[in-house]
Amino acid sequence: MTSVGPKIAIEHLRAQIERIEGRSLRARSVLPFGVAEVDARLPGGGLVLGALHEVAGGGNGAVDGAAAALFVAGVAARTTGKVLWCLTRPDLFAPALAQAGLCPDRVLYVEADDDSTVLACMEEALRHGGLGAVVGELARLSMTASRRLHLAAEGTGSIGVALRRWRRQTETVDFGQPTAAVTRWRISVLPSAPLPVPGVSRHRWLVELIRTRAGESADFVLEACDETGRLAVPADLANGSGAADGWRRGAFG
Repeated sequence: MTSVGPKIAIEHLRAQIERIEGRSLRARSVLPFGVAEVDARLPGGGLVLGALHEVAGGGNGAVDGAAAALFVAGVAARTTGKVLWCLTRPDLFAPALAQAGLCPDRVLYVEADDDSTVLACMEEALRHGGLGAVVGELARLSMTASRRLHLAAEGTGSIGVALRRWRRQTETVDFGQPTAAVTRWRISVLPSAPLPVPGVSRHRWLVELIRTRAGESADFVLEACDETGRLAVPADLANGSGAADGWRRGAFG
């Protein structure tokens, strides 16, 4: 038997794991975004169902936090069935969620006192099954807690979303810690395209795919969710110039 160094052995093992995970993800159902540039970056061509995903706003406080919530609403809107949304602050604006495709009659809200209660409610809902999506607003998310959520979602096929929200800027460092989420996203607000008449055009976001299991990270400049929960490539960027080269992560914290 030919001996190999520890570095080569580790790289070989990592490659095997990635191949196994990639096959596993491709074999499971996915929720496509319907945007070719985004779906091409996701193994299987969309968000894996029966899994945990993680979303946060960029560095512009409540503004980017609202965009992240609308991004999540758009994802939930494109699932089938009721949506359970667990929160610790009653500040969601239902009409805004409806504009992102998530109608009020589909949403069940659970107001919890703290993160631990949110996690417990999310896990119970994911294990119960029968829901299109389970969303939980969390400041902290450990590997152990995220793993429990992911396994619960995996057992029923429901999609779980950890929407990261922080009361203090110092808490945002937790977003850099590893979790069991299959994908990790960050959403930041960009200037809308100017109109020839007074008014505001469709909102634009910088959508950062920070991590995807068995895939690569990427940045996208996209138009915000419409009334069906779908994103879109801006018309003036549809020729391929939509790469977010001018909007780097460092600019948003």
